[in-house]
Amino acid sequence: MTDPRSSAVSAVRRRTAIDALRRGAVPESGLDLLATGLDRFESALDAELDAVASGASVFKAVRGEYGSGKTFFTRWLGERAKQRNFAVAEIQVSETETPLHKLETVYRRLTERLSTSSFPPSALRPVVDAWFYALEEDALAAGADEDELSGAVEQLLAARLTEVSRHAPSFAAALRGYRSALAEGDEPTAAAVLAWLGGQPHVAAAARRSAGVRGDLDHFGALGFLQGLLTVLRDSGHRGLFVVLDEVETLQRVRSDARDKALNALRQLIDEVHSGRFPGLYLVITGTPAFYDGQQGVQRLAPLAQRLATDFTTDPRFDNPRAVQLRLSGFTQDSLTGLGITIRDLYATGASAPDRIKALADDAYVADLAQAVGGTLGGKVGVAPRLFLKKLVGDVLDRIDQFEDFDPRQHYRLTVAGSELTAVERNLAAASSADGIDLEL
Repeated sequence: MTDPRSSAVSAVRRRTAIDALRRGAVPESGLDLLATGLDRFESALDAELDAVASGASVFKAVRGEYGSGKTFFTRWLGERAKQRNFAVAEIQVSETETPLHKLETVYRRLTERLSTSSFPPSALRPVVDAWFYALEEDALAAGADEDELSGAVEQLLAARLTEVSRHAPSFAAALRGYRSALAEGDEPTAAAVLAWLGGQPHVAAAARRSAGVRGDLDHFGALGFLQGLLTVLRDSGHRGLFVVLDEVETLQRVRSDARDKALNALRQLIDEVHSGRFPGLYLVITGTPAFYDGQQGVQRLAPLAQRLATDFTTDPRFDNPRAVQLRLSGFTQDSLTGLGITIRDLYATGASAPDRIKALADDAYVADLAQAVGGTLGGKVGVAPRLFLKKLVGDVLDRIDQFEDFDPRQHYRLTVAGSELTAVERNLAAASSADGIDLEL
């Protein structure tokens, strides 16, 4: 039976999702087409998104082993946020590029990765421009004429950023400097000031002087700038900001002093979110169980462990999706097969030979392929989705669609080269010592 989601999807969304799977990547969009087993989270998470859209703030921690779908889950949730007109930013935490203990760097990555339903990263400039346009509209609606408009906008800017200016006065100053540079037709200075507002270092001194700001953004100023960005987003028509700090477990591999600073920064962020300082923010982190439960991770800092403590001793069926920490259990043989069938049906609706695809890659074949891919990874079906979907789309479905005489039962032998595996997958494949697996069907 065809999945009803497959028949009502646009060709562009379908192609975007399929192309990403063919590359072995998680699609950037169209995740609702592929979501399986996430319905148990929908009601609670949608309620949280709606609360954030109304001015609340939420912190969530997602836990799962490699391959359990953490990136898929956060992008799926980010899409639901965008449907509510949130801005979204996904940030990869790393020791060299984005160390968590340097919040100024985290803020910079946030502005670089900022996207909306209308603009891809970086959407910072369109958002700021929309904010000034909204201020002008509000000033005109309040009775200001063209001669008074500039002064009226300045008054509104100061009023809207009153709370932000207590913590980060340079945020408002930079916005004024950006607007002034635009009014004077000085595009290079405007771009430089906006870059500084986005946390970029090494902005030309002349541009900073013109805006009345000094130095580079620091760790403590970053929280004030985040507060300012939330204000600008809200006033420019966005109902909130959804931010993902992905792969936080990398903290376990950094020097102990940097790790301790990063864990404390995370604790600080959680406290600030819960204090109500960031209305309109939905902040998510992802990590492995070892990060949350091990002595090199969260448990190293008792106050952080207390804030993230969640009971996972019960049956996963009864996990509380409203809790601060969510558990992704990973794929089973049945759920992986179900996902493959969903992908096959999605592929078939846009294929030149849909009937042949469904006949040759029937449910039984999809199940056997899922089992075989799991076999190459030491039987670890839970970490197989990426490789399984890459093989299903690129090696099987594409060939059925293009070659009339191709039958995967006769003409395809699953092989997995070390070069196409991630480090985790490579370790599991080595443990299984399988160079290739024949599908005996």
